[in-house]
Amino acid sequence: MDLLTIAREYEASTKYATDIIAGLSISDLDKHQPDGWSPRQVIHHLADSEAQSYARLRRLVAEPTGTIIQGYDESAWAESEILGYKELPVENSIAVFLAVRAASLDILKRLEESDLQRTGEHTESGPFSVERWVKGYTNHPVDHGNQIKEALA
Repeated sequence: MDLLTIAREYEASTKYATDIIAGLSISDLDKHQPDGWSPRQVIHHLADSEAQSYARLRRLVAEPTGTIIQGYDESAWAESEILGYKELPVENSIAVFLAVRAASLDILKRLEESDLQRTGEHTESGPFSVERWVKGYTNHPVDHGNQIKEALA
């Protein structure tokens, strides 16, 4: 796949999630399937995950030798009362999501094919390349957009 297509798909996945989020009512934010996250929790997770992705991409590009990509426990973050996934307003998290996605898209548009092979070491899953980053974070908002749809079903 060429880099222009990659950038377009990344941008389209951002729009997919934000269109779903924009259609939510206040009462929708806390609906969820049994044992599933509410749209509010998903939105907070998207912001935190994308903030992680923002730093990961930059590390892979700027520090390609010996880069460590730190994993984190997404479930623990979602359950942390201090992080407030279950009750904090979503506006700041939406702003973070949009800002880091736009900034990462700027970087994607500057990559060359060879940059996709830049690789670091993920603390939980081993070798982690820019190409793997692209695949995971392009799909991430779509997966969670679909999770929001399921929560409302």
